[in-house]
Order: sequence, then structure tokens, then C-alpha cells
Amino acid sequence: MTTTPYIERHALIGDLRTCALVRDDGSINWLCLPRFDSDAVCAALLGGPEHGSWSLAPAPGDDADHLSAASRGYRGDTLVLETEWRTGAGSVRVVDFMPPGTSTPQVIRIVEGLTGEVRMVSRLRPMPGYGRTVPWIHDQGGRMVAQAGADAYWLDTSAKQMEKDGAVVSGFAVAAGQSVAFVLSYWPAHAADAPEVADPEAALDATLAGWQDWALRCTYTGPYHKAVARSAIALKAMTYAPSGGIVAAPTTSLPEEIGGVRNWDYRYTWLRDSAVTVAALLRTGHRSGALAWRRWLLAAVGGDPQNLQIMYGLCGERELPERELGWLPGYEDSAPVRVGNGAVDQLQLDVYGEAIEALYLAYRHGLAPCPDTVVLHQRLVQQVIERWREPDAGIWEIRGPRRPFVHSKVMAWVALNRTICMAEDGVLDVDLAELRAVREEIHREVCERGFDPVRNTFTQYYDSRELDAALLLIPRVGFLPADDPRVIGTVAAVQRELATAGGLVHRYPTQGSDVGVDGLRGSEGTFLLCSFWLVDALALTGRLAEARVLFEHLLSLRNDLGLLAEEYDPVARRQLGNFPQAFSHAGLIESALLLQRCAWAASSPDVVLPPESAVLAHIAPPPWHTPAA
Repeated sequence: MTTTPYIERHALIGDLRTCALVRDDGSINWLCLPRFDSDAVCAALLGGPEHGSWSLAPAPGDDADHLSAASRGYRGDTLVLETEWRTGAGSVRVVDFMPPGTSTPQVIRIVEGLTGEVRMVSRLRPMPGYGRTVPWIHDQGGRMVAQAGADAYWLDTSAKQMEKDGAVVSGFAVAAGQSVAFVLSYWPAHAADAPEVADPEAALDATLAGWQDWALRCTYTGPYHKAVARSAIALKAMTYAPSGGIVAAPTTSLPEEIGGVRNWDYRYTWLRDSAVTVAALLRTGHRSGALAWRRWLLAAVGGDPQNLQIMYGLCGERELPERELGWLPGYEDSAPVRVGNGAVDQLQLDVYGEAIEALYLAYRHGLAPCPDTVVLHQRLVQQVIERWREPDAGIWEIRGPRRPFVHSKVMAWVALNRTICMAEDGVLDVDLAELRAVREEIHREVCERGFDPVRNTFTQYYDSRELDAALLLIPRVGFLPADDPRVIGTVAAVQRELATAGGLVHRYPTQGSDVGVDGLRGSEGTFLLCSFWLVDALALTGRLAEARVLFEHLLSLRNDLGLLAEEYDPVARRQLGNFPQAFSHAGLIESALLLQRCAWAASSPDVVLPPESAVLAHIAPPPWHTPAA
């Protein structure tokens, strides 16, 4: 079996175009250049060092017996990683970062001597094409270059470099007060010129200043400020700045079950995931990303909302064919490794609701709709009116038969409801009578066909008994007030049938070796976003103390740098799935803010909450509320 360190042993650095994952032993195990969705040049995370990696750590030898575990952390509210090593000969700090806004993506690693004198080794083994292509490594004017086809990777450093067994190796010593920098730059191989030699210290100062300036815009000042700020930085890092697109995660094929087949490529822009990310950033005061995403949405959807896709490429690309990379064994032999995503062709009706909800939140936060956005919004809601009755693949991208998923219908209701709110404000010109009639029809049908009166719970799809954690969103989006007996019964059913004793929530039942409702064999870990949804549901239904306990338990599952993957295995006590995951960090932010609002409401009944607060949807039953039988 291939042995790979736990997912959570990795840190994230990035430049708003791509990213790298740095393990706590000083090895970069995942790096795609020049974009998030480019072929990986370091793919050891899905195989081994022979598939591409870059290690930078104290040299093995006599000092190895005295080498303590590395300590690491981000410098303040930035994405600049610092790792300290202590050996018998002294101590060093390695500073890893990727400077945004440069002419080409770069990974910069600065070794700083702290005490004594420490011998270090840098070993860069670039393997483009996801570890399949051996590059031509050569010296060019005193600079080492690894070239493969159209791509070239330039490594600059003051340390002596040599090619050895397909790697660029540097052995050097650094004493207290000294520093040695390494700069890896991506460059088109056909370019007539070479990339400029970077000034590492100037790049570090600019990178620190840029992240600190962005972080200072955070408006959340509650008890979980550090966790919220770190999650917001993680979400920002998943933004592709040139277009405004937002990836669901910067990795592919990290498994939802060790040794299983639920391994997907998340390096694309899902309408749902990016809309949830935009909402979380808006609620923490970060408005610029919403403007950029809205421009991306206009370009991606274009004039064709009737053929709306659930996901697009970083710049709105529509073709994302899925294929398997048979030469990679996968993370802990979890095969297949996939790139591209076949779910791109699915019909998922809930994405209309998430997209319109994001547009609505942008409006409520002071971003006036532009004429083009208004037209797009009108076309999107028209599609909801025409298509809401259709069965679909649902929020979880079921690879089995289409079904009338309750969550999809609820989000169709959300699309109409938010549109009506904006139309009543005079922002949109729509047929209010028609929208109100359809909204009421959806509400009535969901309550009749999507509810099991025997178990007192909503169900995954019409006329079924299956449960789905997405049902926890019913009070969060205002479909029903939180004190409705059907909401309370649904929360109880999810806790009883989908949650662990510790409150971690599975998305829906899986069937192990049998093919389940999702069309797949095998199981998966608990889904962290769903666990945050349970926090929200508990808080909204008046169980604020329980909600806070669960929220703080979820915070304890983050790695030492505050990062979360998609899922968590409570038995093996490890993170699973692509890492870091936008869904998880957006859920953390939303829950922290909601806990604060609920605490305010509980302590001060007369308090005036912000207009975007979800709590407002539950102060009184809405006029379209269907009373419980």
C-alpha cells in the first residue's frame, strides 16, 4: 500500500491563480501551474515523491537524531507559512508563500537561520502531466530550468544547484542571521525571453501587506473571530483573480473513503459552491469578491440561461470532460484518480436558487444590480418557473436516476422568494402575481409530497422515506419558521438517522458494498458542511447551548492551521476529501455569524438585526406559510 501522510498535515499557500500544499515535513506535494486546474507538476499527494515533489528541510545525518517535530503557522492574517526546525546544530525557519499579482506564478521559499548553523537540502523533482512526464533539466545562464513540452519551470537561488536522478538538488548551510531563498517560476517554454529573477524579500513584504490589508476589511468581531478570519482567507485563496471564478477546492481525487472510488476533481467553479462562498465573504464585509464573481457569472452563463450548467471552468469554460489517470495510485491507493468532472452535464435545479440568493445578498449589501445582471436574473427566474417540476440530480450530484429532490424544490422556492423581495423593492421588473402563485404552489407541493407525517420529517425526495442533511436548510432559508413542528421533527430525524453520537452529520445513507441512491458503491465520512447546518438548525430551533457545543467541536477538527477538508472520519479521526474545501469554510463562517445573531436575539428581544440576517426569516411565519396539519 502507498503510505501518504494525513491530508490535514498539509498547509495551503496560493497567489489567487493557483496554490501549493506544503506538508509539515517541508515537502510540497501538490502544485498545479499556472492555474488551479492545470496539470500538476508536483503530484506526490496522489502517489509518491516520484510523481513530483519539492522537499526543503534539514539535511539527514547526525542531526537527524536531534530533529524535533516542526512547528508551523501563518504569519498573522496572511497566507504566508512559517515552519521552524530545531536540530542539534541549531534552528531555522522556512518561509513559504506565493506572491499574488506577479507576471507569472511563483513559489518562494526563504530559509532563515535562527541559531547555530544548520545544513539544509532542497530537492525539487518536477514531474509535469500529473507525474507522468520526465522533464529536461538543464542549466541556462546559471539558472536551472526544467522543461517539458510547452511548459518550463525556472529555479533561482544563491545556493549551488545540480541535477541528480531527475531532481534539482541543493545542499547548503545557513547560520544565524543568514538567509537563502529559492524561487520557482512558471514560464512558457516557447517564450523568447526568460522570467525575471525575483527579489524574494520585496515579494514577501508585498505579499504580507496585501493579505493583511484584505483581512482588515473583515467586519465580524464575535468570539470566533480568529476562526472566521482564517476561513475567509482560505476562501479568498480559492479565488481565481483573473476571472473572479472560485474553485470548490484546489485539489482532485482526495477520497471521501480511504480505498474507495468517490474521488472527484473539485478544481472548477460550481455555481452552488461559489455562490455559498460569495455569501460568506459578503457577510464578513468582503464585497470585492462578489463584484468579481458577478462579472464571472455574466460571462459564464452568457445569453444561454436555458442551458445553465452546474459548473464551469475558471474562466467560464463549458467542456470539462472526466478522465482517469491510471498511472497514479491515488491517495492511500484510493483509485481512480480523476481529472475533469462528468457531473458538468447534470441537471441540478437548486443552483438557480443559490445563484439568485447570492445576487440577492449582493444587493442587500449595497451592490446595486447592473442592467446586465438584471436581465440575467430575470432569465434565470423564468427558467425556474418553467422547470421547477422536473426531476434532477440534486445537490449531491447523484449519479443514479433523476428524482424530485425536496432540497431542489426548496431552492426553487428560494429563487422565487428572493426575486419577489427585490421586485417589491423596485429593483426588478417581473410579473409578481405569477411569481407569487408559483412560489405558493411549490411550497404546497413540498409540504404535501416531501413530508412523511408518520415520522414527522421531510424526506430526500417526493414520496420516499430517505433522509437528506440538506433538509436542515429549510429553516435557514426561511421556507418554514424554525418553530414549525415539521422543522423540529426533521432536525430530530437527521440527528437520529444521519448523525453520529458527537453530532457529525452524513449527507444521506450510503449502502456500503451495494449501489445506493447516489448510484455508487461504498461509503463516505461525515460531511462537514452538513454538520455546520446542524449547528444552524439547533440554534434556530432554540437549542443555542447545544449548537455552540457542536460548533466548538467542529472547530477542534480543523488542522493546526485552521483548515478543513470536505469530510471527517470520526472513527479514524482524520479528514477526508478534497482539501481545503470551500463548503466547509463557508459553513464555519455562516454558523459563527448565526450563533452571534441568535445570541443577540435571545439576550435582547428588541435588538435590530442586520437585514440580511437569516434570523429575520423566523421571527414570524411568512404570509405563504402552510400551517401544519
